[in-house]
Amino acid sequence: MNRSKIEWCDHTLNIVTGCRHGCEYCYARTMSLRFSGNVKLNIRRTDKYRKDEGGYVLDEPFIGENGKQIIYPFGFEPTMHRYRFGTLDKLKMGQNIFVGAMADLFGDWVPDAWINDVFRCCAEHPQHNYLFLTKNTERYADLDMLPGGANMFYGTSITREEEMHRFNFLPARRNTFVSIEPILEDVLPEKHNILFRQVDWVIIGAETGRRKGKVIPNLEWIRKIVEAAEKEKTPVFMKDSLIDIVGEDSMKREFPDQLLVRKKSEKILAKLMGECAECHKQQEKNRMVSITARTKRGGKTNAFAYMCKPCFVKWCKEHGVKVPPLEGLEDE
Repeated sequence: MNRSKIEWCDHTLNIVTGCRHGCEYCYARTMSLRFSGNVKLNIRRTDKYRKDEGGYVLDEPFIGENGKQIIYPFGFEPTMHRYRFGTLDKLKMGQNIFVGAMADLFGDWVPDAWINDVFRCCAEHPQHNYLFLTKNTERYADLDMLPGGANMFYGTSITREEEMHRFNFLPARRNTFVSIEPILEDVLPEKHNILFRQVDWVIIGAETGRRKGKVIPNLEWIRKIVEAAEKEKTPVFMKDSLIDIVGEDSMKREFPDQLLVRKKSEKILAKLMGECAECHKQQEKNRMVSITARTKRGGKTNAFAYMCKPCFVKWCKEHGVKVPPLEGLEDE
């Protein structure tokens, strides 16, 4: 898992990589091939991987003959990196995580088992928000148990007007969004204004890189999308690739409310929360008084109990102890 350079998320989680759409502007394919090493040689090393109906399966990182990890040993072919399931354990605070930045997790070639394994990994870390993108929105409908929950966002990627129908297959009663990136032509939002009513978020971006034939969006294309979204009060996020086109002052970087929430993991909550030794109510430890002791003279003090401030003041008074001048106790 990597901290993301994609402006609308904090991290990317690439348990599944590879894609077969064959988009000419695909940055993920370029990146995969750059860090694949000698694919033909890697495929011959059958002791390093196995295969199933979806493609290549790695139970542990693929180490090259030089002792270094090869991140995408099979290029842009579909690959399940099972050793990455535990990477979410490293994040304690809730993050916005783009799942499958180096793949289309819902491509027709991806087996249900792979998708369900990814969903299971997400469910084990509910403090995060998870964002999925696909060009194959029909697959959302094919999956019987598409996880709900306020932290799950299902999106589709659109580049041309002929692809606007993908809106129609976004799942009902789920958080949904659309990424119009790279915008390659006028997507005629005035013809599809009802679709902007169906989504919770719109992302807009231009093509990056140096591809021959690279499309520079017309300002009017962008303006019409923004107007259609604003009419439905749908938040809009414009990627930095649009700054030279619309100008910094006109950039919109809006998020749905849920993506502004930062939750704590259960492990962190267990460390931060304590129970009052008197009233037994749960409260953040930094808002309580810690009761400390030394096991030996000159030794380190350790907290062995906590009291909420009202109970601590009450205890001091009941036992004839002068209430110490601690921050916050003056109000009790």
